[in-house]
Amino acid sequence: MRHGVRIAVDPGSTRIGVALSDPSGMLATPVETVRRGDGDLDRIAELVLEHEAREVVVGYPASLSGEAGPSARRARSFAEALARRLAPVPVRLVDERMTTVTAQEQLRAGASYGRRGARGGKARRSVVDQAAAVVLLQSALDAERQTGHPPGETVGGGA
Repeated sequence: MRHGVRIAVDPGSTRIGVALSDPSGMLATPVETVRRGDGDLDRIAELVLEHEAREVVVGYPASLSGEAGPSARRARSFAEALARRLAPVPVRLVDERMTTVTAQEQLRAGASYGRRGARGGKARRSVVDQAAAVVLLQSALDAERQTGHPPGETVGGGA
């Protein structure tokens, strides 16, 4: 397992969930939700610098058949723009099928979910976005631990 913090971003049409790992690459935790639009790449770059991340994982929503639909094409475009902004930090596209569903199920199962007032509206969507990024990153970390290889594919100018 490679040493170093990884950051995962789960880009949606209006929000981007962000999670990071510990330096040993064992555990993913939520960081924040970034509003999509002007300054989103800058904010992610700030987080990469702040946490000295070794790479960024971007969720790639391939269809269940593995085909690249409109959402997957938008994710690839976002990852390529992010890779240009972050070079030489590598950016990897990693399959994220079912991460949002898994995140919602995990949040519903959590005892404190309702007490924090995140059951509806913007607060809930923000929490789900971060949780989806956590699921994505934890899956990528687990895959690397099992195979010995970084997950997904490198995009853009990253090394």
